[in-house]
Amino acid sequence: MHQIKRELTSEETPELIQATRDGDRKAQSQLVTMYSARIYNLGLRMMRNNEDAEDLLQETFIKAFQKIDTFKGKSSFYTWIYRIGVNIALGKLRKQSRMKISYSIQEPDFENLHGLDMSDWPEYIETKVTDDEFKIALKVGLDDLDEKYRSVFVLRDLEGMSTAKTAEMLELSESNVKVRLMRARLFLRDSMSAFLKREGWLV
Repeated sequence: MHQIKRELTSEETPELIQATRDGDRKAQSQLVTMYSARIYNLGLRMMRNNEDAEDLLQETFIKAFQKIDTFKGKSSFYTWIYRIGVNIALGKLRKQSRMKISYSIQEPDFENLHGLDMSDWPEYIETKVTDDEFKIALKVGLDDLDEKYRSVFVLRDLEGMSTAKTAEMLELSESNVKVRLMRARLFLRDSMSAFLKREGWLV
């Protein structure tokens, strides 16, 4: 049995990963403790509800431990397991999208499909509506956003990842990430503005 350091930093140790490969349940539990909060938050932002986020958290670690021998250490363990979580979330979102009609923003001239100009989006909107109102409007917009655009928006704007890291996570080119992010922001701008005005929260 491999000895595991008692005090872990925010990053995993090679010993901990090897112990996990060897089936050490304590090592597995330590990895879960280290990363479960961030994987759960990813699930919550991608799936938009607690139950699906909890399912994603569980499925991510189950799959990670089943495939731990495929982890080669070329990236950090967190990057590796995060990508597993993203892929599981995308699979779930694709399944959901077949059950309901989503707005399509794949057309090249999407920017012309909605009536609001950029100038119609209120400057310093955080001073115009409450935090709760903004969060509700964002959730409504994200629920209607196609999953491939939602994933880019979540990773770039909510998780704060760089364009390069987002491209790596989603296996896209950086130019594709930038295009999808632009379209996601434009869609959310229109969707949120319309919702806030409809609810009477934005004049």
